[in-house]
Amino acid sequence: MKTILLAIFILTSSFIFSQDYDKSYIKAEQERYAKQIQLSKVNYPGDTKIDITYYGLDLKVTSQPDYLYGKVTIGAKVDTSSIQSCFLDLQNALTIDSLWLNGIAAVFTHSNHKINISLDRIYNNGESFLITVFYKGLPGSSGFGSFEFSSHQGAAAIWTLSEPYGAPDWFPCKDTPSDKADSSDVWITVADNLVPVSNGKLMQTTSNGNGTHTYWWKVNYPIAHYLLSLAITNYHVYTNYFVYSPTDSMPVIHFIYPESFNGYKSQLDKTPLMLGVFSDKFGLYPYIEEKYGHAQFGWGGGMEHQTVASMGGFSDGLMVHELAHQWFGDMITCKDWHHIWLNEGFATYLVPVYLEATQGKFAYDNQMVAEMSEARTAQGTIWVQDITNVWEIFNGARSYAKGACVLHMLRGVTGDSTFFDIMYTYAHHPSVRHGVATTEDFQAIAESVYGSSLDYFFQEWIYGESYPRYTIGWNKTLLSGNLYQVDFNITQTVLSNPPFFTMPVQIKISTTSGDTLVTFFNDAQTQHFEVEVNGEPQSIVFDPGNWILKGNPVITESEVLTSTTEYTLEQNYPNPFNPATTINYQLPQKEFVTIKVFNVLGKEIVTLVNEEKDAGEHSITFNAENLNSGVYFYSMKAGDYSSTRKMILLK
Repeated sequence: MKTILLAIFILTSSFIFSQDYDKSYIKAEQERYAKQIQLSKVNYPGDTKIDITYYGLDLKVTSQPDYLYGKVTIGAKVDTSSIQSCFLDLQNALTIDSLWLNGIAAVFTHSNHKINISLDRIYNNGESFLITVFYKGLPGSSGFGSFEFSSHQGAAAIWTLSEPYGAPDWFPCKDTPSDKADSSDVWITVADNLVPVSNGKLMQTTSNGNGTHTYWWKVNYPIAHYLLSLAITNYHVYTNYFVYSPTDSMPVIHFIYPESFNGYKSQLDKTPLMLGVFSDKFGLYPYIEEKYGHAQFGWGGGMEHQTVASMGGFSDGLMVHELAHQWFGDMITCKDWHHIWLNEGFATYLVPVYLEATQGKFAYDNQMVAEMSEARTAQGTIWVQDITNVWEIFNGARSYAKGACVLHMLRGVTGDSTFFDIMYTYAHHPSVRHGVATTEDFQAIAESVYGSSLDYFFQEWIYGESYPRYTIGWNKTLLSGNLYQVDFNITQTVLSNPPFFTMPVQIKISTTSGDTLVTFFNDAQTQHFEVEVNGEPQSIVFDPGNWILKGNPVITESEVLTSTTEYTLEQNYPNPFNPATTINYQLPQKEFVTIKVFNVLGKEIVTLVNEEKDAGEHSITFNAENLNSGVYFYSMKAGDYSSTRKMILLK
């Protein structure tokens, strides 16, 4: 969600488009906000007993002196059996003059950054009421600049950025992303020389005859509290249009510092194309009845405020990232900050998706290489364990880059067509559209489209840590003519959570007759696979499409794939045989071993080994004197290792 973070976090590979991107600026921003952010978590997740239905913000903002006067009306509905009190979140730095309940003065206290309100009676589940708070003061800044008074070239510049815990710095609210208001109004009164920008559609401007004017902005779509925003300065207003049908268009309105406009105009003109790319892939821009646009502000990144992204710059990557959030982050919002990857990972991934649509697969692949490089530095789980720490929520390597890699890998698992069906269905599913979601919601929708369980995938990548390191041993055996058998041993380095990664893996085998691409479902620490190919194998490439976030794979070719450092089940010898053959196997440690023989129908013929064996090389003889000629299989299990091979009895 927070594109804002793009600029602050070392993460943001989406800035790959900006040649003048300065990472030292990120470091300065980190230092600037570090102390403020330590205070940012206050009473999350708000009052769970009420459901917010409406925010109406009537604000007067002045500079010289810097000050805020507010009248905020909040519609609420009881979301439990019954209540006689409730609370809202508001920082102590702001002074409440009075509070009204359904138009009548009410009893309240304001301490510990909460407004505790005594209701006039018991309200039962589903009953609604209106709270109006009159307050004033100099807003604080407990987040990434939740309410800032600044300037540019001598002009006042006032802006907000509330994600994740900054909204109560400047207006009373329920401080949780899980509770969206059904609609909102924002009235902003400022000096006549300033243009006040907010979410939704501009309904009216009113001259007050006293050197001030008031802009009324209205949102008719659900909106999370932290996406409500203000951006105020002497903007130059530039409009172009997103034409989404032969007869319909939507205004794309850009609010830019006058001194910056000429330098940014060519970038701003790319916005309709960006809207078209994402509308084609994920469904029409979700706020088509209102607007999209940008408001330049004084922060070193971007923030995906609903219908009007606040922008510190206008590189392609930043513009695409913030626009992508309008679908994934604004329309569908993470239910809590533990699942922030549903906002940031999605928006980060849509940068390479946009590149693919406009520049081709090569550009997509290059961007994913950059994201993977960043993702390999991630520590801990993508699911944020400590949401009291803002830097843990908006960790660039984890929530952004590795989150993007999860979608890239899901695309590799499901295939292109199914993956984009999943994304489209997710964007339109009534359980989450214009609502909130968790990882489990996305997983359920993905599985419904894919048609199979993806639990292994989400459990290891969202709730697990690190990434797999593969070692691939292979050899070739001439079967007859130009037909070869290729044997693979795939071994993963032992990890902690999970001990190894379950993934479909692809291997490209280059032979004298051409290339063959094979896919194996790798679900064991050490696993043996074999395949028959035409032409003598010359070399192999593991994961040739780079679909898996992984360490550099180690590939070894040998005549014999045996080693006392790994589990190995060798091909029986001789083969074909009559009537006896020898089966060799190796164990890297003491282990309970089972080796069984089956016929082609899967019926068990005999158990050859069923006991604990010491580490080292072992051999067993199988005598098939009483069996008929044919194909048989022998299978070995030892701990997490399993392998099956084919043998031929020829009498």
